Amino acid sequence: MGRGRDDMAGLLLLGLAVVLHRTVASKRATERIRARRNAMVRAAHRRGVPVPRLAAGLGLTEGWVRKVLNGRGPAVEEETT
Repeated sequence: MGRGRDDMAGLLLLGLAVVLHRTVASKRATERIRARRNAMVRAAHRRGVPVPRLAAGLGLTEGWVRKVLNGRGPAVEEETT
């Protein structure tokens, strides 16, 4: 009897994993997340956070942050090490 419950729980967990994969790892989801992040960067800058602080907080270059603030997305995301 316990085996049936384990199988059902396993299938439920698999279904949840599929939903999460499709909503978080899909290209559309990634684009939505980046758009939200860029909007938050712009909002923080409007409220007085300087570009170097934004870049340091995000782990990205100042040039990338300036492109986002100007409304242009960078061709390739750069990360600082």
